[in-house]
Amino acid sequence: MKITKIRTRVVEWKGKTVAPQPHFCTNPMDLLDLPQDSMASFRFHGWLIVEVFTNTGHIGIGNAALAPRLAKQTVDLYLAPLLLGHNPFDCEYLWQHMYRQTMAFGRKGITMAAISALDIALWDLMGKASGQPVFRLLGGRTKRKIQVYASKLYSQGSEALANEAKSYKEQGYRAMKMRFGWGPLDGAEGMQKNVALVRTIRETVGYDVDLMSDAYMGWTLDYARRMLPLLAPFQLRWLEEPVIPDDIGGYAALKALGMTPIAGGEHEFTIYGFRQMLEAKAVDYIQFDTNRLGGITQARKVAALAEAYSVPVIPHAGQMHNFHVVMASLNSPMAEFFPVFDVEIGNELFWYIFDGEPHAQKGYIDLRDDVPGLGITIKEDGLKAFDVIE
Repeated sequence: MKITKIRTRVVEWKGKTVAPQPHFCTNPMDLLDLPQDSMASFRFHGWLIVEVFTNTGHIGIGNAALAPRLAKQTVDLYLAPLLLGHNPFDCEYLWQHMYRQTMAFGRKGITMAAISALDIALWDLMGKASGQPVFRLLGGRTKRKIQVYASKLYSQGSEALANEAKSYKEQGYRAMKMRFGWGPLDGAEGMQKNVALVRTIRETVGYDVDLMSDAYMGWTLDYARRMLPLLAPFQLRWLEEPVIPDDIGGYAALKALGMTPIAGGEHEFTIYGFRQMLEAKAVDYIQFDTNRLGGITQARKVAALAEAYSVPVIPHAGQMHNFHVVMASLNSPMAEFFPVFDVEIGNELFWYIFDGEPHAQKGYIDLRDDVPGLGITIKEDGLKAFDVIE
């Protein structure tokens, strides 16, 4: 089997969107006190689709959501030429070639997202050529089905927030994640508003449901230290991304307090980045995203490394490239799940671009044993709702 062609398309949503409200979700821009919408840089209304073709007729599908136009250029100009003519089963060599060829300007960020998209496509190809789902290539099924947590609950009015949380519990979810809306510039008053969000959800769903929280890089170490004692009574399963990803020391300081478990890693890359986090004892949960950290080739390595440290891996964003890794890892107790929803932040776009994503049933999903590869196809008719850039 040889790779004969690589096709890249950026799809940008042109349909209806739901505009976030003020204090919708904290984020790194909040500290700058800018007049415009601070979440604008963190919406994902575009997506990169990568297709890798072979001389046997098999086609592998990969994707990336970080800066898709730039990721497309990185694939087209720098990475695709390295793969043409090679056997996709040589995925380790091909990954190392892409990584080392782009070392001077890559390593993290956009370049690694581009490498991830191609690597995911290679694993999809290997599964299809072998007639096996990807999770079987990674070690097989470690659980009958995957528990998922409902991931939304953005900051909003108390009645709407309570109704949303109640709906997830009624659907059978045993875990859900909320977002904070206020950060350091909002002072003590904002802290109390954050606490009110948590209180509203806890009073709605009780304590027999796991509740996780996400600050999305929008706090500082000082602010997070002040928030943790206020959050402790609510028994959160974790506080996610309390500080920016480069502040590994800040993560470690918060974890050392022992008040609320600390989670992070969706903006970290490769086994080297996660080794630093683990050696620093920075997190209680690792949350890599397979279409960011370096694809499945890196995800399986980080999952194994984290298991040696007894740090569970619960990947960011769900989606099939993450679900297969979770299914094959005993150290991954559950996965994130974005419910089908009108396009808002953009995490929902996966539902609009691909067919084959599993729907949650009573808080669980399953992966089919009889569908080779990742199990997804591109909704070519659905792409009419997007501007397509080739």
